[in-house]
Amino acid sequence: MVMKIEHIAMYVNDMERARDFFVKYLGAVSNDGYHNKKTDFRSYFLSFGDGARLEIMSKPQMADEEKVFARTGYIHIAFSVGSKEKVDLLTKQMKADGYEVLSGPRITGDGYYESCIVGVEGNQIELTI
Repeated sequence: MVMKIEHIAMYVNDMERARDFFVKYLGAVSNDGYHNKKTDFRSYFLSFGDGARLEIMSKPQMADEEKVFARTGYIHIAFSVGSKEKVDLLTKQMKADGYEVLSGPRITGDGYYESCIVGVEGNQIELTI
């Protein structure tokens, strides 16, 4: 049996802003969204060129604690953007648009060319080749 990650999900406070971030910078294509009127749960599925999907979700009364990067649990989502030049360009564009660059662009000790950005709502995004 072949396994694959079907999708990754994250809760956000501002779904439209989060959706626009992934569409603008990372080429996501969004569905029309889902709204459960009983619970007020809302979601969008964002699809990327290779078939990967990200579900962004929101519901009333969510905890919104500080996101500390050195902790257990899921830390970042890495996007392969295809080239060193594209990593450089996206990093520069995101920085100019007010997003914090945590590191890079650089070659890491294990040979990756990457940069790490604090993206929408304090979530870390890694850009790599």
